[in-house]
Amino acid sequence: MSLVMMGFGVTGRAVVTACRRRDIDVVVADDALDEALRADIDRLGASAVSGDQLASVVGEACSVVVTPGLTDSHPVFALAADADVEIIDEFDLAARWDDRPCVAITGTNGKTTVTMMVAEMLSLSGIVARDAGNTEVPLVAAIDDRSVEVFVVEASSFRLGHAKSFAPSVATWLNFAPDHLDVHRDLAAYEAAKAAIWDRSTAETVVVANAADEVVMSHVPPQAQLTTFGAGGDFVATDGVLTTAGEPLCAVSDMPRTLPHDIDNALAAAATALAAGATPSAVCAVIKSPPVLAHRVTFVADVAGVSFYDDSKATVPQATVAAVSGFDHVVLLAGGRNKGLDLSPLAEVADRLRAVVAIGEAADEVVEVFASTDVAVHRSNSMLDAVKQAAEQAHVADVVLLSPACASFDMYSNYAQRGDDFAHAVRELAEAQQRGEEVR
Repeated sequence: MSLVMMGFGVTGRAVVTACRRRDIDVVVADDALDEALRADIDRLGASAVSGDQLASVVGEACSVVVTPGLTDSHPVFALAADADVEIIDEFDLAARWDDRPCVAITGTNGKTTVTMMVAEMLSLSGIVARDAGNTEVPLVAAIDDRSVEVFVVEASSFRLGHAKSFAPSVATWLNFAPDHLDVHRDLAAYEAAKAAIWDRSTAETVVVANAADEVVMSHVPPQAQLTTFGAGGDFVATDGVLTTAGEPLCAVSDMPRTLPHDIDNALAAAATALAAGATPSAVCAVIKSPPVLAHRVTFVADVAGVSFYDDSKATVPQATVAAVSGFDHVVLLAGGRNKGLDLSPLAEVADRLRAVVAIGEAADEVVEVFASTDVAVHRSNSMLDAVKQAAEQAHVADVVLLSPACASFDMYSNYAQRGDDFAHAVRELAEAQQRGEEVR
């Protein structure tokens, strides 16, 4: 019997490569199969079938691995259920083949930042750590490196929702807010997928939870060892100091940026890394000098006294609210492709907004959010025009913030491309102003 890989993206390729290395037969099914993709799959030693052949191959499969982000309504799920074939994730394959410890981090916002911080904290502590999962390297590929002592896994709902045996030794849930309703059948399904990070917890598992998040706390498994962070938690910021059990870790003033979510991320990373064996000195060093990740409230340039920031990674309203809350006066660029979310939480920060520039498919929804406020909303059909309009609305010492609260797929291939286009437009604006010209 063959294993079926449903979808052939980065994870699908890693799964096929790992299986063939272990002499496991793989059939790849992809809804967008073409000759080039078929040839690529063939070179890896796997078979390829199109979507209309899915029923026959699933019925003969030992297991089906699904690509991250496959919608809950995809026919493969019903076909597998009818054939009594299990759906699994690449995390499960890694767990079958490797028993080294994993530290896992999930949450609607902050996963990548905390994952990278924890990996660096462990590395500085002399522990060979590797980030994997919902990063550039799937876990099933990362386990090929035999030097690694612990894997720090960014665990998305897409992966956790289908995992059957993945059981991290330290499991962190950062926060919960509506997201990915274009993939999950409803909000309850998304919540259940996130909560699955704790499904296989034992008395030896350390679970790290956001004490201020009611949804997260409602899923804490009673049998596990609980550590909390944030307001009311074990790891907190008190009187300008990050502390645990009353013991100081690091002064908030030592952090390069102290937006509310930066402090929460630092506390979560500290709690997670210390539970995984990091030293306090390494934890403090990384908090003081964290890894720099692009498109996360990243400073781009100062143009005529206005600061421009790229927060293109903010694809849910709550992330945008958090970013805006870190500044006093903001001209916000928001919109894109809505992921089935309610954008009305954006109105919570109306008092900080000088103006809003609405972009992309969701522009009408952005306009509607602020209809009952005093915030002026302008529409734009291009990033360059959006930047130009934002600059016209901004006052000296204001911030122009690209924090879209939506996905990028209406205009761009990904959020990084959107952020890069924003930065390019800001540079064009700066150069034009230096020449005394108007941006066109």
